[in-house]
Amino acid sequence: MTRTWLVSGPPGCGKSSWILKALKEHAGPCGYLRLAGFSDDGLMHADDGCIDLAYLQDQVPGLRDLTKGDLAEIQIEDNFFALIELPAFKPPDESGLDGIDPRVMTQLRTIKLQPDRALHFGRDEDLPKEDTLEFTRLEAWSMGLEGCVWDPNSLSSFWFELVNGAYGDVYRAKALMNLPDGRSFFCNWMVSQGGSQFLPLESVAAPDGRPKRCSRLSVQGKALDGSGIQTTIADCLLSDEVLELHQEPQRQQAELTQAL
Repeated sequence: MTRTWLVSGPPGCGKSSWILKALKEHAGPCGYLRLAGFSDDGLMHADDGCIDLAYLQDQVPGLRDLTKGDLAEIQIEDNFFALIELPAFKPPDESGLDGIDPRVMTQLRTIKLQPDRALHFGRDEDLPKEDTLEFTRLEAWSMGLEGCVWDPNSLSSFWFELVNGAYGDVYRAKALMNLPDGRSFFCNWMVSQGGSQFLPLESVAAPDGRPKRCSRLSVQGKALDGSGIQTTIADCLLSDEVLELHQEPQRQQAELTQAL
């Protein structure tokens, strides 16, 4: 039997965290899809790019990307569980499947997905409510960072500045950031939380040039200074020469370990 759930809610309410828990608790094949959502007057959804999918695939081995492949073939697998994430600023007018936006249903039909359950943060009792905020105005800014590697100290300083108002009133920030030792961190902050999350990915890149995996920053707030963010980031990233200074000892250590 196949289950297909649609989970919606405003920025930072905990959609991805709840989805991760649900996927880990499922004993069987599973897939994930993140829809872009629909912006309202003065309210912009963030361009997530690959952040949530990349983090979930790292944490849930074998997780299918439902934007790719033959969905009809995938869903005939026994006990398949599909979770669809939908950013939505306002709760639906009706509960359950009747409350799904017709525009969303049109999108899902094109890829042959039919939800059998719909949940919204702030409305459904099965979902937590503590981080569900209401927004009257929200800007969004994002930047692709594929191949970029951060100086660790500079990353800490930049993130502190970012979430403390140096580049505008930031309400929501999330990112995947590469470090020179091959690790990547999922960085997550919401104005309603007590602090930031810095969660290491399980996968570690080989010390051989720039990592070839998703890396991106996505920010939501008011009066965002995108050019200022971009300028600061440029000062925080490692050049090819400095990156090689970090990676050469790692390769030597790996060769020594193999020789023993």
